[in-house]
Amino acid sequence: MTNILALLNDEERQLYKTIRLSKEETLFHEDDLCEEIGIIVEGQVAIISYLDDGKEMVFNRLDKGGIFGNNLIFSSSPYYKGNVIAQSESEIALLKKDDLFKLLESNSDFMIEYLKILSDQGKQLNAKIRLLSLASAQDRFIYYMYDHKKQITYTSLNDLAKDLYLSRETLSRLLSRMSSEKRIKKQGKTLRLL
Repeated sequence: MTNILALLNDEERQLYKTIRLSKEETLFHEDDLCEEIGIIVEGQVAIISYLDDGKEMVFNRLDKGGIFGNNLIFSSSPYYKGNVIAQSESEIALLKKDDLFKLLESNSDFMIEYLKILSDQGKQLNAKIRLLSLASAQDRFIYYMYDHKKQITYTSLNDLAKDLYLSRETLSRLLSRMSSEKRIKKQGKTLRLL
């Protein structure tokens, strides 16, 4: 992903502010008013909501170059639907709505890259909806693998289970079974669909 901030000149860089977050630090809380977009300069953030029973629901994970708040800022109800929490030490650039408009009007390279990022996020949302429409754990896993060109490297089984909206135990059993059936190959934390 292109670093969208690298497309700005020195004067345009004055339009945003950067903040640093430590791991697990919350930048915005659920129901906070969204008044600016966030661009991840370094690190990773997740948009997380907590259910009444204490379980967490991860709406999205965003890495370096990712943008959040961009759909909310133009919404008729611009309130966060989850907490924005740093998953590692992170640096975030915050850009207010009026300043975003200025950049979109004056910098065509920025506008094109911004629209590309929005389109990619729309495609990711469609893939997530498709994933959630699949009832069986195996169907979800196979769809996810094809969506990632039949090979993934994951940071933890717990994170992969969250990405698939499965319990860790269900995913662990599925991977064991598919491995013994020689339908997947596992090397360390890399999985390949055979």
